[in-house]
Amino acid sequence: MDNKDQQLIAATQTWLKTVIIAYGICPFAKRELDRGSIRFCTDHATEVESCLLNLLLECDRLNIDSSIETTLLIYDCAFSAFDDYLDYLALAGSLLIKQGYEGVYQLASFHPDYCFEGSTQTDPANYTNRSPYPILHLLRETSIDRAIATYPDPENIPQRNIELTRELGLAKMQALLAQCYPYKNSK
Repeated sequence: MDNKDQQLIAATQTWLKTVIIAYGICPFAKRELDRGSIRFCTDHATEVESCLLNLLLECDRLNIDSSIETTLLIYDCAFSAFDDYLDYLALAGSLLIKQGYEGVYQLASFHPDYCFEGSTQTDPANYTNRSPYPILHLLRETSIDRAIATYPDPENIPQRNIELTRELGLAKMQALLAQCYPYKNSK
């Protein structure tokens, strides 16, 4: 692993620990991080086709390696524009369905400029899905089912996160993301 990959992964791990886990954005992430079952994978491709191929390779890896519970696929060079990322996300979701992975794997999406439909860029709630880099989170559906089966009131997690991030405020959320990647300006 080269220095650039280490930097991308370190920023992503910091984000995972200081935002997602520390504030309970995903109440299931800490267990997997502690178990070492999260794969952090970087993708330096710039062409959509190459990125889609690498996504399928990660599905293959999950098929083969049961010790990996989930993969965070970090895009270094592609999808810096949020609209391009959303287009890619749609393609990736369609590809997983075409490849027979519907009900096997699920995608969660994170981006430095994430903005929920109908929201403003300055809404702190967007920070539930803002990350240092564009990321696709590849999750096993069976793992999701197991996790939410024992979690009280899982359907209220998104609303709780919205309320939490809005209570913390925009400046706090910006500062949290900035500390994950100190030399990159967060929005």
